[in-house]
Amino acid sequence: MMRLRATISYDGTQFAGYQVQPGERTVQLEIEKVLAKMHKGAMVKITASGRTDARVHATGQVIHFDTSLQIPIEKYQKALNVQLPRDIRVVAMAQVADDFHARYDVSGKRYRYIWDCSAVQSPFRRHYAVETNGMKPDVEAMQQAAAAIIGTHDFSCFCAANTSVVDKVRTVHGLELSWHGEELHMAISGTGFLYNMVRIIAGTLWEVGTGRREVGSVAQAIASLDRANAGKTAPAHGLYLEQVFYE
Repeated sequence: MMRLRATISYDGTQFAGYQVQPGERTVQLEIEKVLAKMHKGAMVKITASGRTDARVHATGQVIHFDTSLQIPIEKYQKALNVQLPRDIRVVAMAQVADDFHARYDVSGKRYRYIWDCSAVQSPFRRHYAVETNGMKPDVEAMQQAAAAIIGTHDFSCFCAANTSVVDKVRTVHGLELSWHGEELHMAISGTGFLYNMVRIIAGTLWEVGTGRREVGSVAQAIASLDRANAGKTAPAHGLYLEQVFYE
């Protein structure tokens, strides 16, 4: 047996999320189906760095699994990509130590959130960026508000109310807003993120940028530890898991 680590990219549009769910099409299910074929029907469980929700995309999700197949890594990657549906691709593979764990060994992650601020949105981007109907926010105000997010905090206000996680302290290393043509991108990196944390941050900063929330309200929301004091959860299809870091 050998343990393989794979970096995968997927278009979340037609998925109910990463994790297997009864009766739903998921990223995990599609990959495990292909691995079962390659292993003559034997179940091969994959483990990811974390799950993503329905319609959320990934360019750098990381998984690991154990395999009994003794074939070169490059051929293994090709065999997976030939059989996987077109909305999932394995972009890199490597053999790793038997104790490598895609979830527990994570040292950090980077996410990207995208708004399409074009006056006329492209029909080809509608599943991959949140349309603003031509509205362009005050990015300087958003960046000022984002300064309060950097650092180590209890991020209870930026966590979905139905989470079971008790410890909500996380460290955000960086948050940058930048224009890419008519698209506004938010890139955020940190040690880890709570359920819906990035989407709630995106929704809150958007409210700052569009004048519905004061710059100082973000720091106040963090201090309050109350989800009710943060903004709306931004739509899922604007979010990308961009990279997972390991020490």
